[in-house]
Amino acid sequence: MKKDEAYKSVGEGSGRQPIEEIRNEIVAPLERDIEKLRDPIVLAALMHTAATEKENTNRLLKTLIEKLDQKFSEIEARLSALEAGGLQAAQQDEILLPEVDEQILAFVKERRFASAEEVRRRFGYKGKNAASARLNRMFELGLLEKRQVGRAVLYSAAKTMR
Repeated sequence: MKKDEAYKSVGEGSGRQPIEEIRNEIVAPLERDIEKLRDPIVLAALMHTAATEKENTNRLLKTLIEKLDQKFSEIEARLSALEAGGLQAAQQDEILLPEVDEQILAFVKERRFASAEEVRRRFGYKGKNAASARLNRMFELGLLEKRQVGRAVLYSAAKTMR
């Protein structure tokens, strides 16, 4: 509104044109869409589209669930096989060890706990790595247990061996 122009109400024309433009741009298309939604054919088409999409989604979900079930079955079969193998290994009467390993095992049982350094000194290994490798192998066989105590790793006889 300009300074020298007098105030006019909406009905007299000062704001009527912008309101009509907004109505033509926004409200009129919405009214046409609302009118279309009152048509039963349009509603039926929307419902059909929704039903078709739901069927497609259900089909996709069914396929995914079947694949997941198949993978879970494979995993369960593998776990069962692993557990059965572990039980068979545990049920074996005796694990045959080299004489040095039997002596190391007896040394660990005698002391209750032993480190790789103690085994190295007792059995005359040049480096701690050889003693550590033997102890780790017996740990993997389930003959020893190991614990971290500070920087040292202490081995003890497995509870099933005692």
